[in-house]
Amino acid sequence: MIAAGFAVPASAAQLEIKVENLTQGVYFTPLIIAAHPGDVYMYETGMAASAALQAIAEGGDISAMATALDGMPVVSNPAGGLLAPGASIEGVMLDSGDMAYLSLTAMLLPTNDGFVGLDRWMIPSEAGTYTVYLKGYDAGTEANDELVVDGSGMPGVPGIPAAPGGDAGMNGSGVTATQPNSTVHIHPGVLGDTDAEGGVSDLDSRVHRWLNPVAKLTVTVQ
Repeated sequence: MIAAGFAVPASAAQLEIKVENLTQGVYFTPLIIAAHPGDVYMYETGMAASAALQAIAEGGDISAMATALDGMPVVSNPAGGLLAPGASIEGVMLDSGDMAYLSLTAMLLPTNDGFVGLDRWMIPSEAGTYTVYLKGYDAGTEANDELVVDGSGMPGVPGIPAAPGGDAGMNGSGVTATQPNSTVHIHPGVLGDTDAEGGVSDLDSRVHRWLNPVAKLTVTVQ
């Protein structure tokens, strides 16, 4: 986490949170949701990913981010695992205390280093229900080769760690071996193909392709 401005004071609020996966074939790894001041962020577009964000984006590991957010109101893994396509998790309660901002991250799987993100959303001071649509981002830490590789998922190890739906191919040659943008940016989506035994990608273009937004966040401020 890096300084990024100043916090706007907010009244303490109890938040009820719902997250919906809007994709057809992409899973969300364990979510981490946090209320925090404005000089803290999980990620920032146009900036290099932190080691904690890289661990999430490449392997779904939220432990380093949870450590970085120690002392702040945090909910880790509210779904108890993966959030499947079309599924939702609701009734997640978070006491924001005196924190003015809300952020969220989780890996998009199967991708190389894609994640769903909410960056420093200002918590409304008035009670009510608010809806935010969330985009998919690329951490910029790994080439989007679209190859499912056993043992990948650790930072710096190329490849997609898994396709949870069991619907990936194999023996792809790789879409690309380079990552031209090394900062956090909007994810270009996946290319995929329809060759389960080869082709350039191990992803199925009929299942795994997606467009933004990838999630719907509903926050009820009580």
